[in-house]
Amino acid sequence: MARSRPVSTTSSSARGRLGAAVLRRKPVTDLVAEADHGPLKRSLGLSQLTMLSIGATLGSGIFVVLGEAVPVAGPAVVVSFVLAGITALFSALSYAELAGMIPLSGSSYSYAYATLGELVAWVCGWCLVLEYGVSVASVAVGWGQYVNELLHLAFGITLPEALSGPPGDGGLVNIPAIVVVLLAMVLLLSGAKESARANAVMVVVKIGTLILFCAIAFTAVRAQNFTPFLPLGLAGVSAGGAKLFFSYIGFDAASTAGEEARNPQRDLPRAILLSLGIVTVLYCLVAFAAIGALPWQEFGDKQAALSHVLTTISSNPLWAILLAIGAIVAISSVVLTVLYGQTRILFAMSRDGLVPKALSTVHPKTGVPRTNTFVVSGFVALLAAFIPLGKLADATSIGTLFAFGLVNVAVLILRKRRPEAKRTFRVPFSPVTPILGLACCAYMMFSLDGATWIVFGAWMLVGLVIYFGYSVRRSRLAEVVR
Repeated sequence: MARSRPVSTTSSSARGRLGAAVLRRKPVTDLVAEADHGPLKRSLGLSQLTMLSIGATLGSGIFVVLGEAVPVAGPAVVVSFVLAGITALFSALSYAELAGMIPLSGSSYSYAYATLGELVAWVCGWCLVLEYGVSVASVAVGWGQYVNELLHLAFGITLPEALSGPPGDGGLVNIPAIVVVLLAMVLLLSGAKESARANAVMVVVKIGTLILFCAIAFTAVRAQNFTPFLPLGLAGVSAGGAKLFFSYIGFDAASTAGEEARNPQRDLPRAILLSLGIVTVLYCLVAFAAIGALPWQEFGDKQAALSHVLTTISSNPLWAILLAIGAIVAISSVVLTVLYGQTRILFAMSRDGLVPKALSTVHPKTGVPRTNTFVVSGFVALLAAFIPLGKLADATSIGTLFAFGLVNVAVLILRKRRPEAKRTFRVPFSPVTPILGLACCAYMMFSLDGATWIVFGAWMLVGLVIYFGYSVRRSRLAEVVR
């Protein structure tokens, strides 16, 4: 008889340690203690947190991506906005519960660390890098498009195509996109409170701009522009919703300010839900006005879509010029706030040891993680300079949907494991609502095309290589075990 080969106890033990490592969780009490004794300054109130979320959300999605969604959904793009908004709402409710319970800068990364284990937390954090970092890049690309639109309307000139677009879109490098990222970086380095003040001013300007657009566009609304309402069927509505989900990315930005909020348990849930409500109403009004004023076939994948509507329906160029200025301010606000969110997520991951320690080093005077801000800004500027908007937007959406799905799962797990924990907000109708949130995220993810899934798979593979090659051994929880 052939002898059975002995099992290597060493390799078996190593596999056991690795399995324990990827499943280790960070206790909620430790997370809250870190927030209470961290180096970041608590300086943001409810209004500033709400403005932060609106600032991160209200921008390229409505000013730019609308032009990409209309050819896909037709007049039913209004329904696509509602579909994307409902998906965001389910996840927003889960975010609100967890943000009040675990008020940390890490957002859904920290929630996953407390519930699903270190590996899933890393994957979530890696998705957030895709959500925040890549979305800032795509928003910066949209900023450059409106700068060109303003120059054309006001002075009859445009920037050279080679210097205002990435390869693949007819250019060589997108200089305006680099400029807006670097301007946001300079403002962030001055401190969170100063950045919040600047953002509040920009939010007021962009809300006013969208209200102005609606007021003008409603004068040209024609009922026939809404027929047929579903020219591309329900599949078009779904595809449009998947694209427009990009428009809702950012409502969770308030959760990244958990360690800089004065009263996080009370204000974070309120800021998340209030900002989402304001943004959804504005989106639906703008989409209805735009489609009603201009036949959907005439959008033709226009990236400066709202400006195109005004120049078509009005002979007065002043309105389009004002809209372009408002769009530039609006998108600047998104770049600023989402870049802020990305730096705070990496701050939390660095503090846990999963990325280099330098990213959690805070400047003693400004309270800003300076090295982190420089690194993130440089990475985002390179993406914005060389990657086309459409590819960035779709990649951002799939990463965000994955992270949102994990937040819904985290609510379900914490309800079971920590039913006694203090919650300043509770998701209504749980577990039904979080399950619906997870299902909506999955549905929207599978509505995206195959190329986006390939990019997402490649991104996840790179993330796993980094985790198993670096993070799993450097984790602070690994030090505790040793």
